[in-house]
Amino acid sequence: MSDAYILGIESSCDETAAAVVRSGEQLISNVVASQIATHQPYGGVVPELASREHLKAIVPVVRQALHEARHTYDSVDAIAVTRGPGLAGSLLVGISYAKALAFALDKPLISVNHLEGHIHAVLLEERQKGNHELQFPVLALVVSGGHTHLYLASQRDSSWTYENIGHTRDDAAGEAFDKVAKLLGLGYPGGPVIDRMSARGDPRAVKFPPAQIKHPDRRGRLDGKAVEAEETRRRFDFSYSGIKTAILRYVEAHDMRSSIEERRQALANIAKPKVEDYLAHCDGQTLNLVASFQRAMVEDLVEKTLAAAQEFEVATLFVTGGVAANAELRQTFEREAAREGLPVFFPSRPLSTDNAAMIAAAAYPKFLAKDFAPMDFSAEAGLVLR
Repeated sequence: MSDAYILGIESSCDETAAAVVRSGEQLISNVVASQIATHQPYGGVVPELASREHLKAIVPVVRQALHEARHTYDSVDAIAVTRGPGLAGSLLVGISYAKALAFALDKPLISVNHLEGHIHAVLLEERQKGNHELQFPVLALVVSGGHTHLYLASQRDSSWTYENIGHTRDDAAGEAFDKVAKLLGLGYPGGPVIDRMSARGDPRAVKFPPAQIKHPDRRGRLDGKAVEAEETRRRFDFSYSGIKTAILRYVEAHDMRSSIEERRQALANIAKPKVEDYLAHCDGQTLNLVASFQRAMVEDLVEKTLAAAQEFEVATLFVTGGVAANAELRQTFEREAAREGLPVFFPSRPLSTDNAAMIAAAAYPKFLAKDFAPMDFSAEAGLVLR
């Protein structure tokens, strides 16, 4: 079959992105417009503002992606767009524009699950390297600001199917990083800041007990029906609300409020703080707390994922999503997976965070199967990956 060039569009949260990918294995262009500056004053994503920013950015971002790929609207073979999960208003901007393009150009329209996109970000880059041999079963940890999921991935012909064997019961890992950073006056987004600052503290200074999940997940489903825990396969769920509370209690017990407020005010006056700026406004106690928090998060993610890999006898491990850019997480997974003899793959840091290249890559198997979306489909903020 001849090459297929797919234009991908992603707008599930706070990045407006477009990309052109050839046959699911070659990145031709990848453009991302970030909204960090818009949401920074609020310490998190404001859905209404995100939607407005997508409306401003969607047309120029798509045009730039096509220009960098040396393609035109007419020369691409299909248009792919994120259907969900994500913020409903943000998703609708991308979907509405993708529908308009597909209708006007008479091109196939493909809807993609955002979580599947993160998994295909790994596949895209491995295929670019020439690695076309993949050992199954595959276990994928999708860990980001909005998601912490474990999937068993299977491939039949060109199509992929997924079984969820674990997810967070409350906060996603990336959300916990952002909220702890906000609590400590370290700004937004918090994950990259904590990652950089953790190297300056003692990761064993503060002890955080692991989350104890004693009850079955009330959201458990099998074929759309609620089931008893003993009727399902063993699950490997996560919980991060407890460690956030532990950080808050530590701050209160050690009277850190005044120093946090001073740091918050000082950093607010710096347009783009550097590591030196954070260090100048962080004492040893704060650095130790940040390092200990990151250690606890990383150990929990790695231990549960490798336990699931052993339980299901997987042959390959993917770690993907925004938190997969965390240096300590990568190093720990590489070290511990090597001890298990388990190959582990990550996307590059640019493709770890939300992007449209992963959407275009995930759309290619659907393109081959002619699995096109009807024009009346809509955004699904809680879309499940199967």
